[in-house]
Amino acid sequence: MTPVRLAQVSHRMAAVTLVLIVAMLMLNTLSWLFPSLASREGWGLAFALTDRQLSDRIAMAQLFPWWKTLGGILLSSVPLMALTIGLGHLRKLFLSYASGDYFSSEAALHMGKVGKAVAFWVLLDFLCEPMLSLWMTMNEPVGERLFTVSFTAATLVALFLAACVSIIAHILRRATEVAAENRTFI
Repeated sequence: MTPVRLAQVSHRMAAVTLVLIVAMLMLNTLSWLFPSLASREGWGLAFALTDRQLSDRIAMAQLFPWWKTLGGILLSSVPLMALTIGLGHLRKLFLSYASGDYFSSEAALHMGKVGKAVAFWVLLDFLCEPMLSLWMTMNEPVGERLFTVSFTAATLVALFLAACVSIIAHILRRATEVAAENRTFI
């Protein structure tokens, strides 16, 4: 791929990443405000955390008072905010690449932060799910309240990819240092 083409693709990927950030947060909020969007009979639009909580409780979620819906939005947005930070660093990484800055400590820093943010997203998703299930069912009678915890194959894949990205960032950081040392000897 030519440098000009690589710069164009990097700019496009930076734009797509920005759209993804906005769409992700909007979709999460909309799935709480209009729970039928998240239902399997409707559009099926929801993130894993929101979907796990709303799938069997669509009718109940439509009757929530505003404060309970707001709490659901906030609790389900916590993990997404960590992911948003990671995607923000991914966007900055693409912008660095678009400007031809391939091997720099700044690019390595952004890549490392992407890996850490994905790992943090997985951790927050795991921690927020039980709180969200309790939040949604707190007014239910004893015996009908939920406390859900899940750890899926997708969780393991996300953690593996986060580790891979972090290792690659460390290698990029080291390669940048070696390149800088080599330039001083030439």
